[in-house]
Amino acid sequence: MIQRVSVFLLLFALLPGVALGSALRVSPPSDLNARNYVVMDAQSGAILAEREGDQRVEPASLTKIMTAYMVFRELQEGKLSLDEEVEVSERAWRTGMRGASRMFIEVGRKVTVEDLLRGMIIQSGNDACVALAERVAGTEGAFVDLMNAQARALGMHDTRFQNSHGLPSEADQYTSARDISRLMQALVNDFPEYYGYYAERSFTYNGISQSNRNLLLWRDDSVDGGKTGWTSSAGYNLVSSAKRDDMRLVVAVMGIEASSHEQGGRMRANESQALYNWAFRQFETHRVYEAGEPLTEARVWKGETKSVPLGLTEPFYVSIPRGSYEQLQAQTEMDRLLEAPIQQGASHGELMLVLGDEVVATRPLVALEAVEEGGLVRQLMDGAWLWIRY
Repeated sequence: MIQRVSVFLLLFALLPGVALGSALRVSPPSDLNARNYVVMDAQSGAILAEREGDQRVEPASLTKIMTAYMVFRELQEGKLSLDEEVEVSERAWRTGMRGASRMFIEVGRKVTVEDLLRGMIIQSGNDACVALAERVAGTEGAFVDLMNAQARALGMHDTRFQNSHGLPSEADQYTSARDISRLMQALVNDFPEYYGYYAERSFTYNGISQSNRNLLLWRDDSVDGGKTGWTSSAGYNLVSSAKRDDMRLVVAVMGIEASSHEQGGRMRANESQALYNWAFRQFETHRVYEAGEPLTEARVWKGETKSVPLGLTEPFYVSIPRGSYEQLQAQTEMDRLLEAPIQQGASHGELMLVLGDEVVATRPLVALEAVEEGGLVRQLMDGAWLWIRY
């Protein structure tokens, strides 16, 4: 087992202030009806508040976020184009007839990928989902396999999809508020060139105009996207994203019960709005380190060089209570013994950001350069020194 040693590196002057633990326990609004909710910072991934965030619940139309993610990936990789025409199958048309959410596409008609995306995202068309799924994977079943593989890759451990649209299924399908927030975070960050569809308030196809059901788009200019969902068993759901100044949040509210669609739509918007207002007021996010920036050096034994710079593979964002930035410290914990060869990108320690007596975020420290084995003399000299020292 590798021994480890801790070294403290002060980032900022240490000033008296509120400890992180007590600050993070500032309660969000207590009179919310949502059975489950999560407030996530989209840049750092920090969970700022939650209620039963890991409970497995029915996804309903929030499923369509993963369908969009998969189509966006195809577009980004050049395997699909927005102006490509997709012929509507009878299965896609029949799926649209099963529920109230449909785009009104017709069997045999050719529809562009861009129109299908708008029909799915803005109109929540179940028929559009199947048409897109069949275009990407051949069958909806094969597409669902891809959805579940992508969910695993994103760390969505409490998610299982059974179809591309979220209509009730005989087989068990589920997600969690945490997982669906993670998915929305990934969609916003991975596909900024396509995320703008979620901000569109209405879309007209086949002579039928339908409005986006995300009421926050009309209420709050900082909200620039999201997806609603509802079934009688799932309740009213909404996952959305908002950006104020340089801070972006994702809020998911799920399982709201209401006596009518109008009331349910208002309640999920109201509760999301309350969580946004609370979180933007209580927290701030900072980009404290850049990717590839040398943060420290580690001694390398038996190598061509005697040290290797360690840093991060991605920019390091941290979410902290407002006004506490000056109290933030960094702590590194590095492998005590590094022997060549060292591979570039291999992890050899950990960087922790500390506020008060609590660790608020961690990232692996990786070798920014490769170090090959040294010559025979270096091998013998360092080997003898290690034998004496250890």
